[in-house]
Amino acid sequence: MTTPVTSTHHQGRSAGPLPTAKIRKRYWVTLGILIALAVLFAFGLLAWDNPMPVGSTGFWVIAKLRASNILTMVIVALCQSIATVAFQTVTNNRIITPSIMGFESLYRVVQTGAVFFLGVAGITFFTGVGQFVLQVALMVGLSVALYGWLLSGKLGNIQIMLLVGIIIGTGLGSVSTFMQRLLTPSEFDVLTARLFGSMANADLSYMPVAIPLVIIAGGYLVLSSKKMNILALGKETTINLGINHRREVMKTLFFVSILMAVTTALIGPLTFLGFLVATLAYQLADTYDHRYIYPMSFLVGFVVLAGAYFIMKNLFYAQGVVGIIIEAVGGITFLIFILRKGRL
Repeated sequence: MTTPVTSTHHQGRSAGPLPTAKIRKRYWVTLGILIALAVLFAFGLLAWDNPMPVGSTGFWVIAKLRASNILTMVIVALCQSIATVAFQTVTNNRIITPSIMGFESLYRVVQTGAVFFLGVAGITFFTGVGQFVLQVALMVGLSVALYGWLLSGKLGNIQIMLLVGIIIGTGLGSVSTFMQRLLTPSEFDVLTARLFGSMANADLSYMPVAIPLVIIAGGYLVLSSKKMNILALGKETTINLGINHRREVMKTLFFVSILMAVTTALIGPLTFLGFLVATLAYQLADTYDHRYIYPMSFLVGFVVLAGAYFIMKNLFYAQGVVGIIIEAVGGITFLIFILRKGRL
Protein backbone atom coordinates (compact mmCIF):
# COMPACT_ATOMS: atom_id res chain seq x y z
CA MET A 1 0.00 0.00 0.00
CA THR A 2 1.10 3.48 -0.75
CA THR A 3 1.27 5.84 2.17
CA PRO A 4 -0.75 9.00 1.42
CA VAL A 5 1.39 12.12 1.05
CA THR A 6 0.79 14.57 3.85
CA SER A 7 0.51 18.22 2.85
CA THR A 8 3.45 20.22 4.14
CA HIS A 9 2.16 23.71 3.43
CA HIS A 10 1.73 26.04 6.35
CA GLN A 11 -1.83 26.48 7.46
CA GLY A 12 -3.12 29.95 6.77
CA ARG A 13 -0.34 30.74 4.27
CA SER A 14 -1.17 32.07 0.82
CA ALA A 15 0.68 33.25 -2.26
CA GLY A 16 -0.72 36.77 -1.97
CA PRO A 17 1.06 40.02 -1.12
CA LEU A 18 0.57 39.37 2.62
CA PRO A 19 1.22 35.61 2.69
CA THR A 20 0.71 34.74 6.36
CA ALA A 21 -1.73 35.71 9.08
CA LYS A 22 1.14 37.12 11.13
CA ILE A 23 2.30 39.40 8.31
CA ARG A 24 -1.27 40.50 7.60
CA LYS A 25 -1.86 41.30 11.26
CA ARG A 26 1.42 43.18 11.54
CA TYR A 27 0.62 45.24 8.43
CA TRP A 28 -2.82 46.33 9.60
CA VAL A 29 -1.64 47.00 13.16
CA THR A 30 1.23 49.14 11.84
CA LEU A 31 -1.12 50.97 9.50
CA GLY A 32 -3.50 51.60 12.41
CA ILE A 33 -0.68 52.96 14.59
CA LEU A 34 0.42 55.32 11.80
CA ILE A 35 -3.15 56.54 11.31
CA ALA A 36 -3.42 57.21 15.05
CA LEU A 37 -0.10 59.10 15.04
CA ALA A 38 -1.16 61.11 11.99
CA VAL A 39 -4.42 62.13 13.67
CA LEU A 40 -2.60 62.90 16.94
CA PHE A 41 0.02 65.10 15.24
CA ALA A 42 -2.63 66.86 13.14
CA PHE A 43 -4.73 67.63 16.20
CA GLY A 44 -1.61 68.63 18.13
CA LEU A 45 -0.69 71.15 15.44
CA LEU A 46 -4.20 72.60 15.63
CA ALA A 47 -4.54 72.62 19.43
CA TRP A 48 -1.03 73.05 20.86
CA ASP A 49 -0.46 76.55 22.17
CA ASN A 50 -3.98 77.51 21.02
CA PRO A 51 -5.12 80.05 23.63
CA MET A 52 -8.82 79.33 23.17
CA PRO A 53 -10.69 76.44 24.85
CA VAL A 54 -10.90 73.29 22.73
CA GLY A 55 -14.17 73.19 20.79
CA SER A 56 -14.98 76.88 21.16
CA THR A 57 -15.62 79.16 18.20
CA GLY A 58 -12.33 80.97 18.79
CA PHE A 59 -10.46 77.66 18.88
CA TRP A 60 -11.75 76.68 15.44
CA VAL A 61 -10.98 80.13 14.01
CA ILE A 62 -7.33 79.73 15.02
CA ALA A 63 -7.32 76.05 14.01
CA LYS A 64 -8.60 76.99 10.56
CA LEU A 65 -5.65 79.32 10.08
CA ARG A 66 -3.27 76.51 11.03
CA ALA A 67 -5.04 73.96 8.83
CA SER A 68 -3.32 75.32 5.71
CA ASN A 69 -0.01 73.90 6.97
CA ILE A 70 -1.61 70.48 7.49
CA LEU A 71 -3.03 70.57 3.95
CA THR A 72 0.44 71.40 2.65
CA MET A 73 1.91 68.45 4.59
CA VAL A 74 -0.70 66.10 3.12
CA ILE A 75 0.16 67.21 -0.42
CA VAL A 76 3.92 67.03 0.14
CA ALA A 77 3.71 63.61 1.84
CA LEU A 78 1.52 62.29 -0.98
CA CYS A 79 3.84 63.63 -3.69
CA GLN A 80 7.10 62.50 -2.12
CA SER A 81 5.90 59.05 -1.09
CA ILE A 82 4.18 58.01 -4.31
CA ALA A 83 6.80 59.59 -6.57
CA THR A 84 9.74 57.98 -4.78
CA VAL A 85 8.23 54.49 -4.58
CA ALA A 86 7.26 54.61 -8.28
CA PHE A 87 10.66 56.00 -9.31
CA GLN A 88 12.55 53.33 -7.39
CA THR A 89 10.33 50.67 -8.97
CA VAL A 90 10.97 51.65 -12.60
CA THR A 91 14.70 52.14 -11.98
CA ASN A 92 14.97 48.93 -9.91
CA ASN A 93 17.02 50.79 -7.34
CA ARG A 94 15.97 51.49 -3.76
CA ILE A 95 18.77 53.87 -2.80
CA ILE A 96 17.94 56.75 -5.15
CA THR A 97 15.18 59.34 -5.21
CA PRO A 98 13.59 61.45 -7.99
CA SER A 99 15.56 64.42 -6.63
CA ILE A 100 18.54 62.94 -8.45
CA MET A 101 17.04 64.27 -11.70
CA GLY A 102 17.83 67.88 -10.81
CA PHE A 103 14.46 69.21 -9.60
CA GLU A 104 15.92 70.82 -6.52
CA SER A 105 18.96 72.18 -8.34
CA LEU A 106 16.66 73.85 -10.87
CA TYR A 107 14.59 75.30 -8.02
CA ARG A 108 17.75 76.72 -6.43
CA VAL A 109 18.87 78.24 -9.75
CA VAL A 110 15.48 79.90 -10.28
CA GLN A 111 15.37 81.34 -6.75
CA THR A 112 19.03 82.39 -6.75
CA GLY A 113 18.76 83.87 -10.24
CA ALA A 114 15.76 85.96 -9.19
CA VAL A 115 17.76 87.52 -6.34
CA PHE A 116 20.94 87.79 -8.42
CA PHE A 117 19.32 89.70 -11.28
CA LEU A 118 16.53 91.55 -9.46
CA GLY A 119 17.90 91.96 -5.94
CA VAL A 120 15.86 91.28 -2.82
CA ALA A 121 12.73 92.24 -4.77
CA GLY A 122 13.31 89.12 -6.89
CA ILE A 123 11.94 86.94 -4.09
CA THR A 124 8.69 88.88 -4.24
CA PHE A 125 8.69 88.60 -8.02
CA PHE A 126 8.86 84.81 -7.83
CA THR A 127 5.76 84.40 -5.69
CA GLY A 128 2.20 83.98 -6.84
CA VAL A 129 0.27 81.43 -8.89
CA GLY A 130 1.85 82.43 -12.21
CA GLN A 131 5.38 81.93 -10.93
CA PHE A 132 4.37 78.65 -9.25
CA VAL A 133 2.99 77.32 -12.55
CA LEU A 134 6.13 78.54 -14.35
CA GLN A 135 8.45 76.68 -11.97
CA VAL A 136 6.39 73.48 -12.23
CA ALA A 137 6.36 73.76 -16.04
CA LEU A 138 10.15 74.29 -16.17
CA MET A 139 10.84 71.26 -13.96
CA VAL A 140 8.44 68.97 -15.83
CA GLY A 141 9.70 70.24 -19.20
CA LEU A 142 13.32 69.52 -18.26
CA SER A 143 12.42 66.03 -17.06
CA VAL A 144 10.34 65.15 -20.11
CA ALA A 145 13.12 66.37 -22.43
CA LEU A 146 15.62 64.25 -20.51
CA TYR A 147 13.42 61.15 -20.53
CA GLY A 148 12.47 61.55 -24.18
CA TRP A 149 16.08 61.99 -25.24
CA LEU A 150 17.73 59.28 -23.18
CA LEU A 151 15.00 56.63 -23.24
CA SER A 152 14.19 56.84 -26.95
CA GLY A 153 15.91 54.82 -29.66
CA LYS A 154 17.48 51.40 -29.46
CA LEU A 155 20.14 52.51 -26.99
CA GLY A 156 17.69 53.92 -24.44
CA ASN A 157 19.05 53.20 -20.99
CA ILE A 158 17.73 54.16 -17.54
CA GLN A 159 21.19 54.02 -15.94
CA ILE A 160 22.54 56.54 -18.46
CA MET A 161 19.50 58.73 -17.82
CA LEU A 162 20.24 58.70 -14.09
CA LEU A 163 23.90 59.59 -14.65
CA VAL A 164 23.01 62.47 -16.97
CA GLY A 165 20.44 63.67 -14.43
CA ILE A 166 23.13 63.71 -11.72
CA ILE A 167 25.48 65.67 -14.00
CA ILE A 168 22.78 68.21 -14.90
CA GLY A 169 21.83 68.60 -11.25
CA THR A 170 25.48 69.11 -10.28
CA GLY A 171 25.94 71.67 -13.05
CA LEU A 172 22.86 73.63 -12.03
CA GLY A 173 24.01 73.48 -8.40
CA SER A 174 27.39 74.95 -9.42
CA VAL A 175 25.67 77.80 -11.28
CA SER A 176 23.53 78.50 -8.23
CA THR A 177 26.57 78.47 -5.90
CA PHE A 178 28.47 80.84 -8.21
CA MET A 179 25.62 83.37 -8.18
CA GLN A 180 25.29 83.07 -4.40
CA ARG A 181 28.98 83.96 -4.01
CA LEU A 182 28.33 87.27 -5.76
CA LEU A 183 25.34 88.30 -3.62
CA THR A 184 25.54 90.86 -0.86
CA PRO A 185 25.15 89.55 2.73
CA SER A 186 21.62 90.95 3.00
CA GLU A 187 20.55 89.38 -0.31
CA PHE A 188 22.11 86.04 0.64
CA ASP A 189 20.33 86.12 4.00
CA VAL A 190 16.95 86.63 2.31
CA LEU A 191 17.68 83.92 -0.27
CA THR A 192 18.75 81.34 2.33
CA ALA A 193 15.26 81.27 3.84
CA ARG A 194 13.86 80.23 0.44
CA LEU A 195 16.39 77.46 -0.10
CA PHE A 196 15.27 75.44 2.94
CA GLY A 197 12.28 73.15 2.69
CA SER A 198 9.73 75.15 4.64
CA MET A 199 5.98 75.14 5.12
CA ALA A 200 6.20 78.94 5.15
CA ASN A 201 7.03 78.87 1.41
CA ALA A 202 3.61 77.42 0.58
CA ASP A 203 0.64 79.63 -0.18
CA LEU A 204 -3.05 78.72 -0.22
CA SER A 205 -3.37 80.44 -3.60
CA TYR A 206 -1.23 77.63 -5.09
CA MET A 207 -3.67 74.91 -4.02
CA PRO A 208 -6.20 75.24 -6.90
CA VAL A 209 -3.31 74.37 -9.23
CA ALA A 210 -1.39 71.95 -7.01
CA ILE A 211 -4.30 69.77 -5.85
CA PRO A 212 -5.63 68.83 -9.35
CA LEU A 213 -2.09 68.03 -10.54
CA VAL A 214 -1.49 65.80 -7.51
CA ILE A 215 -4.86 64.04 -7.94
CA ILE A 216 -4.20 63.33 -11.64
CA ALA A 217 -0.55 62.25 -11.32
CA GLY A 218 -0.89 60.47 -7.98
CA GLY A 219 -4.16 58.87 -9.02
CA TYR A 220 -2.62 57.41 -12.17
CA LEU A 221 0.31 55.89 -10.28
CA VAL A 222 -1.91 54.43 -7.56
CA LEU A 223 -4.36 52.96 -10.09
CA SER A 224 -1.38 51.46 -11.95
CA SER A 225 -0.25 49.51 -8.88
CA LYS A 226 -0.62 46.13 -10.58
CA LYS A 227 1.49 47.30 -13.53
CA MET A 228 4.06 48.66 -11.09
CA ASN A 229 4.28 45.21 -9.51
CA ILE A 230 5.16 43.81 -12.93
CA LEU A 231 7.63 46.60 -13.76
CA ALA A 232 9.43 45.78 -10.51
CA LEU A 233 10.26 42.32 -11.98
CA GLY A 234 12.56 43.88 -14.59
CA LYS A 235 12.51 44.75 -18.28
CA GLU A 236 12.73 41.23 -19.71
CA THR A 237 9.94 39.84 -17.52
CA THR A 238 7.71 42.84 -18.25
CA ILE A 239 8.14 42.43 -22.01
CA ASN A 240 7.55 38.66 -21.80
CA LEU A 241 4.25 39.36 -20.02
CA GLY A 242 3.10 41.48 -22.97
CA ILE A 243 3.60 44.96 -21.53
CA ASN A 244 5.41 47.72 -23.43
CA HIS A 245 8.17 48.38 -20.90
CA ARG A 246 9.50 51.62 -22.37
CA ARG A 247 6.07 53.19 -22.73
CA GLU A 248 5.08 52.34 -19.16
CA VAL A 249 8.41 53.64 -17.81
CA MET A 250 8.00 56.90 -19.76
CA LYS A 251 4.46 57.41 -18.46
CA THR A 252 5.50 56.64 -14.90
CA LEU A 253 8.46 59.03 -15.03
CA PHE A 254 6.25 61.76 -16.49
CA PHE A 255 3.78 61.58 -13.61
CA VAL A 256 6.63 61.26 -11.11
CA SER A 257 8.12 64.49 -12.51
CA ILE A 258 4.78 66.28 -12.01
CA LEU A 259 4.57 65.20 -8.37
CA MET A 260 8.18 66.18 -7.66
CA ALA A 261 7.82 69.51 -9.45
CA VAL A 262 4.71 70.36 -7.43
CA THR A 263 6.25 69.56 -4.04
CA THR A 264 9.55 71.32 -4.83
CA ALA A 265 7.88 74.46 -6.17
CA LEU A 266 5.45 74.41 -3.22
CA ILE A 267 7.82 74.30 -0.23
CA GLY A 268 11.36 73.95 -1.57
CA PRO A 269 13.92 71.12 -1.59
CA LEU A 270 13.61 68.10 0.72
CA THR A 271 16.28 65.78 -0.64
CA PHE A 272 16.05 62.86 1.79
CA LEU A 273 12.33 62.89 2.59
CA GLY A 274 11.39 60.58 -0.27
CA PHE A 275 14.18 58.11 0.49
CA LEU A 276 13.38 58.10 4.21
CA VAL A 277 9.66 57.57 3.62
CA ALA A 278 10.07 54.86 0.97
CA THR A 279 12.71 52.95 2.97
CA LEU A 280 10.58 52.89 6.11
CA ALA A 281 7.48 51.94 4.09
CA TYR A 282 9.24 48.93 2.54
CA GLN A 283 10.36 47.74 5.96
CA LEU A 284 6.98 48.26 7.63
CA ALA A 285 4.79 46.92 4.82
CA ASP A 286 7.04 43.91 4.05
CA THR A 287 5.34 43.23 0.72
CA TYR A 288 5.96 43.65 -2.99
CA ASP A 289 2.45 44.91 -3.73
CA HIS A 290 2.23 48.66 -4.39
CA ARG A 291 -1.42 48.66 -3.29
CA TYR A 292 -0.13 48.14 0.24
CA ILE A 293 3.14 50.08 -0.05
CA TYR A 294 1.57 53.35 -1.24
CA PRO A 295 -0.74 53.94 1.77
CA MET A 296 2.02 52.92 4.18
CA SER A 297 4.50 55.33 2.57
CA PHE A 298 1.98 58.20 2.58
CA LEU A 299 1.21 57.77 6.28
CA VAL A 300 4.92 57.51 7.14
CA GLY A 301 5.54 60.68 5.13
CA PHE A 302 2.82 62.63 6.87
CA VAL A 303 3.89 61.47 10.34
CA VAL A 304 7.52 62.42 9.59
CA LEU A 305 6.54 65.84 8.23
CA ALA A 306 4.06 66.63 11.00
CA GLY A 307 6.47 65.42 13.68
CA ALA A 308 9.36 67.45 12.28
CA TYR A 309 7.16 70.54 11.97
CA PHE A 310 5.85 70.15 15.52
CA ILE A 311 9.38 69.81 16.93
CA MET A 312 10.81 72.74 14.96
CA LYS A 313 7.87 74.99 15.84
CA ASN A 314 7.43 74.22 19.52
CA LEU A 315 10.95 73.27 20.65
CA PHE A 316 13.23 75.38 18.45
CA TYR A 317 10.73 78.10 17.47
CA ALA A 318 11.77 77.79 13.84
CA GLN A 319 8.24 77.62 12.48
CA GLY A 320 7.88 75.91 9.13
CA VAL A 321 11.49 74.80 8.59
CA VAL A 322 11.20 71.00 8.49
CA GLY A 323 14.05 70.34 6.09
CA ILE A 324 16.72 70.52 8.80
CA ILE A 325 15.43 67.55 10.83
CA ILE A 326 14.39 65.55 7.76
CA GLU A 327 17.77 66.02 6.06
CA ALA A 328 19.59 64.93 9.24
CA VAL A 329 17.38 61.89 9.93
CA GLY A 330 17.15 60.98 6.24
CA GLY A 331 20.90 61.22 5.76
CA ILE A 332 21.61 59.06 8.80
CA THR A 333 19.04 56.50 7.63
CA PHE A 334 20.64 56.45 4.18
CA LEU A 335 24.09 55.78 5.66
CA ILE A 336 22.74 53.07 7.97
CA PHE A 337 21.15 51.13 5.14
CA ILE A 338 24.15 51.54 2.85
CA LEU A 339 26.63 50.43 5.52
CA ARG A 340 24.47 47.51 6.59
CA LYS A 341 24.61 46.05 3.06
CA GLY A 342 21.42 44.33 3.97
CA ARG A 343 17.99 44.14 2.40
CA LEU A 344 16.56 47.48 1.36
